[in-house]
Amino acid sequence: MKFISTRGGEKVTGAQAIVQGLAKNGGLFVPEKFPTVTEEEIRAMEDMSYPERAAFILGKYLADELGGDYLKEVCEKAYSSFEGNDPVPLVKVDGESGLYVLELFHGPTCAFKDMALTVLPYLLKKSCEVTGVKDEILILAATSGDTGKAALEGFRDVEGTKVAVFYPDEGVAKMQRLQMTIQDGDNVFVSAVEGNFDDCQRAVKNMFASEEFNAELAAKGVRLSSANSINFGRLAPQIAYYFSAYVDLINSRQIEMGDKIDFVVPTGNFGDILAGWYAKKMGLPVRKLVCASNKNKVLADFFKDGVYDVKREFHRTMSPSMDILVSSNLERLLFEISGRNSRLTAQRMKALAEKKEYSITEEEKAKLDEEFYGGFASEDDTIEAMYEIFDEFGYAMDTHTGVALWVYLQYKEMCWKKDKKDKTPIIVLSTANPYKFPQDVLYALSGNDVKDSFKGIKRLNLLTAMKPPKCLLDLRYRTPRFKTKVKNDLKQMTDAIMRFVDGEIVPVPVDKK
Repeated sequence: MKFISTRGGEKVTGAQAIVQGLAKNGGLFVPEKFPTVTEEEIRAMEDMSYPERAAFILGKYLADELGGDYLKEVCEKAYSSFEGNDPVPLVKVDGESGLYVLELFHGPTCAFKDMALTVLPYLLKKSCEVTGVKDEILILAATSGDTGKAALEGFRDVEGTKVAVFYPDEGVAKMQRLQMTIQDGDNVFVSAVEGNFDDCQRAVKNMFASEEFNAELAAKGVRLSSANSINFGRLAPQIAYYFSAYVDLINSRQIEMGDKIDFVVPTGNFGDILAGWYAKKMGLPVRKLVCASNKNKVLADFFKDGVYDVKREFHRTMSPSMDILVSSNLERLLFEISGRNSRLTAQRMKALAEKKEYSITEEEKAKLDEEFYGGFASEDDTIEAMYEIFDEFGYAMDTHTGVALWVYLQYKEMCWKKDKKDKTPIIVLSTANPYKFPQDVLYALSGNDVKDSFKGIKRLNLLTAMKPPKCLLDLRYRTPRFKTKVKNDLKQMTDAIMRFVDGEIVPVPVDKK
């Protein structure tokens, strides 16, 4: 299968898209055409394990180059690191209203990014072999909290790679910061940036676009690739769990083949929900994809009025992984609704960079209205939704899922106003373990406010009886290895990368007490 740039001018294979990460003109790679999954194939997935389902969906894009057997093998390896028998359990929260939660946080870093970043190293390794790339690969990522740790853990000590992560100094939760700064491995680098996630992401994209920076790396036998969802290899594994959730509903006799369902997705960079839209394009019976934003509601406003405007105040919230104003993956959707008009997509991205806004046509807005619903939750709304669901059903969730639950409640009310007999099942994607944000979750569920994260874990455990993940408990006894902080300045950030590549930045030795 071939992949093309959303901004035109480039066509590559899937393996090339994974190795390269970003198109040379700054565009994102998308499949030249979407593969289809038939009803018969969905039925066949009923008897598959999750790794087999994931390998099947990945194979629709990559089997010709990477091999179906290889994809099955690597999915088995990747998801063997997840806790429990099912890497992606679907939990029925309220059978009366048809509310389900798809738990995506059972991987090694307790966040949904593990679903893709445990697989990506294998995809990248094989893609390098297929394309004949022998350079060392530098994985470069900006993170709002979860991608960073998942990328660091996924690529830790993987031969032929280095991984560097930039995170906003004041824009991640305490647990997220700890997870990144204690990271093991001889090929990893972590740095805080004085700014927000958009600053980090902008700088990383500029590094990819800088001919001078890439030439410096090439002279050292190093080439860049990405672990962010701008890389199709990061995005593709996420498509699988939408199909898997649907098949689980069939297996449990909640729906019949062909019935439509809705998904509610807490959204920041738009990758997770875009994967759901890709699943729909491939043939999954999806009625609506509900985009849930926090107080940084640029996406909710976009779905409401068709204008993407980042000239607004940036808010730090209790759902930090969604504290984003520039949602990179929206570019892929814009490309599709414009009729795959690469010139128009490039113009809009240029307008966003220079004028901080762009708008879409009424026709394009109508296309979005058919498939998407956008809503947002304030901090108080998030707390209220978390409390209500826990109080009524005993289900505890993290703050990002709390945002999604609030938007779910608004969306469900709207559906019932249209049709009081509407029983369409709705699946809310849960993107992180509640213990990653123990203080905020504890406050939402009980009103108790504690300053220490580990006291928060203890009290949350007493309140919910949920077992805290060992990987989070162990953070208490670890010494941070990375203390680097740079200004929001491209030169400082590239200098830090070059010092890392040259071996001049030496982290504190691993300390596992």
